Amino acid sequence: MAHTRKNVTALTRAERKRFVDAVLAMKRRGRYDEFVRLHIEHYVADGEGDRRVAHMAPSFLPWHRRFLLEFERALQREVPGVTVPYWDWTKDRSPRALPWTDDLLGGTGHGPDRRVESGPFARANGWVVRENTTDDDHLARDLGRPSRPFPLPSKEELAYAMEQSAYDVAPWNSTVTSGFRNTLEGWTSARTGDDRWRNHNRVHRWVGGTMLGGASVNDPVFWLHHSFVDLLWSRWRASRPDGAYQPAEPPGIGSVQRGRVVARHERMTPWEETPAAMEDHSRIYRYR
Repeated sequence: MAHTRKNVTALTRAERKRFVDAVLAMKRRGRYDEFVRLHIEHYVADGEGDRRVAHMAPSFLPWHRRFLLEFERALQREVPGVTVPYWDWTKDRSPRALPWTDDLLGGTGHGPDRRVESGPFARANGWVVRENTTDDDHLARDLGRPSRPFPLPSKEELAYAMEQSAYDVAPWNSTVTSGFRNTLEGWTSARTGDDRWRNHNRVHRWVGGTMLGGASVNDPVFWLHHSFVDLLWSRWRASRPDGAYQPAEPPGIGSVQRGRVVARHERMTPWEETPAAMEDHSRIYRYR
C-alpha cells in the first residue's frame, strides 16, 4: 500500500516528534552522514568532466526522487510509519512559522557564524555537522538573509517552470533557458547578483548557511524542500501526458554531453534504477 507524504503544516505534534526522533536516531547510528556523503559525491557541476546525475542534468529530478525514497525507508527502519513531509515554500514563507519551530527544525542562525541555537538540530543539543567543507561543526542558517533581504521564489518564477511543455532540452545542462527540469532546478544565465538563482536553487540560498553547496543535506530542511520539489514534478507530469523524461537516448557521438548525462533507460548511479523507472511513484507513495 502506498504511504502518504503530508504538508508539514498538516503534521500533528506527535507526527513532528516521530519525524525528528527518526532523523536523530539515524544521526546517532552514523546513517544520516552517509546520505550527506552520497550527495557530496554526486554533486558534479557542468565545468567538471565527469558524469552528472544529481545536479545540472536531466536526472536531477529522478535522482533526488530515488534519494528521498532511500532516506524515507531509512527513517522507517527507525520509526515505522514515518514519512518525509514537504515544505510548500510558495505558501509558508515566514522564518518564524513551520517548519522553523523549536519542535521541528529550529530557527535561523545567530552571530557572525549564523549558528542555529534552537530546536533539536542545534549543536548544543548534539547535532554535529561532520561532513562539510569548513571547520565549523554546527548547523548554520540565515533565513531570508536579513542583512540583504533575499526572497523565496516568486509565484511568477514557479509558474514559468510549471508552464514548460518539455521535460528538458539540449544541451541538457545548467545553461538551457527552457524545459521543466532546469527552470525548476533554477539555474539562469545571470553571472552576478541574486538573479542567478530561481526556484529550487533560490530556496537553498534563502535558507543559507549549511544549505549552500553539495553538503546541504547536513540541514534536515533539505528533505522537506526536496519533497516539495518532487511534488511539483508530480503535478507537472500529471498535466503533461507527453512530458516523459528527456533525453530518450544518450547524446550522440561528437556531443560534449555524451557520457555525461543519463538517458531515460540508463542507470542512475549509485542505484540500478533508471529515470524511466522513477517517473511513476503512485504505487509507493502519494501526496496530500
